[in-house]
Amino acid sequence: MSASRTRLYHRLQLAAHRVQKSADRAVLQAAEITTAQAAVLAIVAADQPVTQRVVADRLGLNESAVTAMVSRLLRMSLLERERDDADARAWRLCLTEAGRAALKRIEKPFRRVNEIIESVLDPDEIARLADYLGRIGAAFDER
Repeated sequence: MSASRTRLYHRLQLAAHRVQKSADRAVLQAAEITTAQAAVLAIVAADQPVTQRVVADRLGLNESAVTAMVSRLLRMSLLERERDDADARAWRLCLTEAGRAALKRIEKPFRRVNEIIESVLDPDEIARLADYLGRIGAAFDER
């Protein structure tokens, strides 16, 4: 069976949209941030201090999109920034206490999203799906 015959792209798009809408609602309710903003906070938390360019690369976004998100997170006092010693044009980002608290508050909503996925897929299916999605993403990175 072919990807086009099964309308695979359409199915992927619908599933991703539904999962993201559900996760966004839950994360917004828990911490007043979006899943995209949560991703920025998680990257900064894992590697701080980190430049906006590193965040953009890890998210697969252009730097201007990340700059807008970082500006919102700075205004919300979830991030702070300082000049990079190695490059005066670059900013290094660090999580604030409020940013750490926001990440803590979104653990439960993200856990719930994963529980829903686990309720419809067994562990072998989850492993295969993760592999498939990684391979699909990598195939489009190369294009």
